[in-house]
Amino acid sequence: MNKDNHTETESACRLWAIKDPLLLEYHDHEWCRISHDDRHIFEMLCLEGQSTGLSWRTIINKRHAYKEAFFDFDINQCAAMSDDYLESLMENKELIRNRNKIFSVRKNAIAAQKIIAQYGSLDAYVWSYTDGRQIIGNWKTSAEMPAETEISRRMSRDFKKSGMAFVGPVITYSFMQAIGMVNDHLIDCRFRFDDSGN
Repeated sequence: MNKDNHTETESACRLWAIKDPLLLEYHDHEWCRISHDDRHIFEMLCLEGQSTGLSWRTIINKRHAYKEAFFDFDINQCAAMSDDYLESLMENKELIRNRNKIFSVRKNAIAAQKIIAQYGSLDAYVWSYTDGRQIIGNWKTSAEMPAETEISRRMSRDFKKSGMAFVGPVITYSFMQAIGMVNDHLIDCRFRFDDSGN
């Protein structure tokens, strides 16, 4: 079977990504893969927030521009961005030019700094919601997959209390998938686990 093309035996898990090379790469090698890297965790939190009301395809195709505009999502550099700098990003046609979304990256970075000061790392904080364990979904179809869970609702409430923006319960569930807190690859997906079993 050609790994890069859809066939009749391909899992439906890849259908949302199959027509876009960047989405396919994301599905196959990043989505639901465990991450404990604060920079990457912050990046995915922000990118998921940028996707509010939009398709993930739109965001993944602008990911490079976001990484350039927001210092590769370095938390301290994002927290230190000035109003003038953030306003200048409103002229960047490669970004979603929504002022609230652009300014939310700084808000989220400042909140992340406070979390890191209290818990030692963003990683330690977010993974505490699952006691450090990955939640494995056993879905046969995408229709079975939840859009939000009690954990994502609790995370959303806590994130909002910390000062973060664009962190509703559906976004936080997508974020949990993005950093591998949950593994929602369908049970017949050949990318459900990587070579290490994660």
